[in-house]
Amino acid sequence: MAAAEDTKLISVLIPCYNEEDNVIPIAEAVEAEFAKSLARYDYEIIFIDNCSTDLTRPRLRELCGRDKRVRAIFNAKNFGQFNSPYYGMCQTTGDCCIVMCADFQDPVDLIPRFVEEWEQGAQLVCGIKESSKESRFMYFLRSIYYKIIHRFSDVEQIEHFTGFGLYDASFIQLMRDLHDPTPFLRGIVAEFGSRRVDIPYEQDLRRAGKTHNSFYSLYDAAMLSFTSYTKVPLRIASIGGFCASILFILIAIVLLIIKIVDWSAFAGGQVSILMFILIIGSLLLFFMGLLGEYIMAINERVMDRPLVVEETRINFDEAGNEEL
Repeated sequence: MAAAEDTKLISVLIPCYNEEDNVIPIAEAVEAEFAKSLARYDYEIIFIDNCSTDLTRPRLRELCGRDKRVRAIFNAKNFGQFNSPYYGMCQTTGDCCIVMCADFQDPVDLIPRFVEEWEQGAQLVCGIKESSKESRFMYFLRSIYYKIIHRFSDVEQIEHFTGFGLYDASFIQLMRDLHDPTPFLRGIVAEFGSRRVDIPYEQDLRRAGKTHNSFYSLYDAAMLSFTSYTKVPLRIASIGGFCASILFILIAIVLLIIKIVDWSAFAGGQVSILMFILIIGSLLLFFMGLLGEYIMAINERVMDRPLVVEETRINFDEAGNEEL
């Protein structure tokens, strides 16, 4: 559905995975917000489903069948929490794109505020989690993570920014032009975004369903940000390894002198030698693992695989509800 010449089109992208109880209510909430506060704009709602295994896809088909402004992309498999939303943003056609979660943790009533800031000249309007109703412990851990990446990153990072916000079409085009096979949206916003406005909000609890975050997914996010935007861990590894090698060479010289002067004293220090060996081994394993993370990130970029492989898309053609 094309927007009239004098009417701006706003794209609302909603990534989802196993959100069968949320996709219909979130679409209705967005539609109601546009009817109430943004009636002068045209809009499209695009769901990108990351290979859900519940009833999410049948319910998306139902939505698309009754409203051609609702569109859907079904991924052929789960391509991860970063690739899928990024790819979906690049498929939008609006004058701006609003990205929000399907679980109602991102408040729908902030959409008019985002659009207002955009109309006043902002290229990016970022929703910043000033507080959260989620587990205080998890919020605390996330705060520590943001502090660490903010301190070590070569690019000034945005704390407590999850991607919820508004992106002008010019920034969406920049995202398309990057051709990054492992994109980290938060870092890209911090690095390339201009005329940015931050809007604080309180993150609500999920409306329904369970979070899909796990230790592995959170670790993956942390490592992607570290390997993409900071050299500090590698510098610590190289400088620390150099200092440790000098220290251990000196210790080896001292132990050799002790052996020559007094063999019995050397023999009595076997436990200390074993401790030093364990320390050296631990440091080597840690630095090798750290180096492996960077090599893995380089490998993924060199392979240059597509962000997402689509299984089908709905309502993207001019005729309406046909699947491609």
